[in-house]
Amino acid sequence: MQRSGTAYTLVFSAVMCIVCSIMVAGAAVLFKPKQDENAVLFQMKQVLLVSGLIKQGEEPPAAEIKKRFADNIQVHYIDLKTGDNTDGQTPAGYNPVKALGDASTSYKAPENNAGVMTLPKYAVVHQLMRNGQVEMNILQIWGQGLWSTMYGYLALDKDGNTIQGLTYYQQGETPGLGGEVDNPKWKARWPGRKAFDAEGKPVVAMRKGGAGSIEDDPHGFDALSGATITSRAVEHMLNFWLGPDGYAPYLERFHSGVR
Repeated sequence: MQRSGTAYTLVFSAVMCIVCSIMVAGAAVLFKPKQDENAVLFQMKQVLLVSGLIKQGEEPPAAEIKKRFADNIQVHYIDLKTGDNTDGQTPAGYNPVKALGDASTSYKAPENNAGVMTLPKYAVVHQLMRNGQVEMNILQIWGQGLWSTMYGYLALDKDGNTIQGLTYYQQGETPGLGGEVDNPKWKARWPGRKAFDAEGKPVVAMRKGGAGSIEDDPHGFDALSGATITSRAVEHMLNFWLGPDGYAPYLERFHSGVR
């Protein structure tokens, strides 16, 4: 076959495509365990951040993240509809967000303002432990922002009402506006706010121009400047996940003493 001919060019190109495909596939298989480990480590770090076990700006090494997580955090799986503990039924490493793509592990969400279309049958709850007692319940949340689905964690005190932390670990909102949901200064204002009213209804509300002091408005929070839609998305998201279609069944069982 002549090296300058059309046939040679086509065969050479085909062979190179096959070789490159094999190399890419091999690299993906080779590095997948490391990628999976990094993904788990990233989630551990987010849980530690929202619980206050890692401070903003702190970058502990992987071994330290794993140690703090193992020493302080318990992981439990629950049936989202009933709040029942399903630790013995749900496989270790189960990811509720990935479960949304499988009809056997998810179901259609009721109509809601948070833009949550599908819910997992099982959810993951992280508990911050102190002297054998639960200090915080850390709940994974997500919902639709202006431009993206926003994923985060909400930390509730053991009283079931006081917010101890909020963080978003994945979002694509407008930088400098809605993207400020990831601003440490904004996130630092959440601890102490109250999630529920006297009747146990979630009533988190975003206020324009400042939310006032916790004493004046314990349920209100300062909306992001110039990002009304993203601010409302945060409000809708928290109220949805704290409501009956979210973690309310679990929180009710937790505070009744059922584990």
